[in-house]
Amino acid sequence: MQNIRVLFAAFVFAFFVFAIVAPAAEPAQPAAGKIRVLLVTGGHAFEKEPFFKLFKDNPDITYQAVEHPNAFAMFKAEAARQYDVIVTYDYGQQITEEAKADFVARLKDGKGLVVLHHAIATYPAWPEYWNIIGAHYYLEKTTINGVEKRRSGWKEGLHFRIHIADPKHPVTQGLTDFDTHDEAYKWFDVAEECHPLLTTDEPESNKVIAWAKTYKGARVIYIQSGHDHFAYENPHYQQILRQAIRWTAHKD
Repeated sequence: MQNIRVLFAAFVFAFFVFAIVAPAAEPAQPAAGKIRVLLVTGGHAFEKEPFFKLFKDNPDITYQAVEHPNAFAMFKAEAARQYDVIVTYDYGQQITEEAKADFVARLKDGKGLVVLHHAIATYPAWPEYWNIIGAHYYLEKTTINGVEKRRSGWKEGLHFRIHIADPKHPVTQGLTDFDTHDEAYKWFDVAEECHPLLTTDEPESNKVIAWAKTYKGARVIYIQSGHDHFAYENPHYQQILRQAIRWTAHKD
């Protein structure tokens, strides 16, 4: 019995010594080589579970999601150390002068930008945003440089064919024309500098529906597709989104 007590005391002593001197566990770090994505939402309803699954299932990335009005804090230089690419899926936001300057600064730093679906109209009162993404979506009838622009249109629940405009581009490489069930936009302007990636002959849509461009130090992709789970679950859409993130992160 005495020997058992001695052994037990020695065990307890050793346990406490280990607890005192053992280093504390460090927080889990992103896997080496993973692209770090900041995913911005807000201002528009969407099917959250299947949308976020797109990013959870992407083997190339880790991601953190932020919703307006908290997104602007993530555009600060210190916060931007946490990510490599900004993916936007927000809509109709007001933006402060400070946030504008921060956003442009991050692009000048070379952060990638992937703009999805309704994020074409994220900052409708900020003209520089149109230069950043290469398009102007009109939420109301307006006049630009003396030219009257009608309100841009949209139509849900369409089944249409998407054509690969440039099969050699890293974002569309390995893809062929495919069918989709999605929402289409029309009557918006696309800048001449944009490099078309996807087109469609659907009459309820603009012809060019995805493109690549650069803005200062950043690579930028816009993809019109992505209204709901029909788009999210389309393997062609998943591949385009994966490759868009990689290209904007300079991983092509």
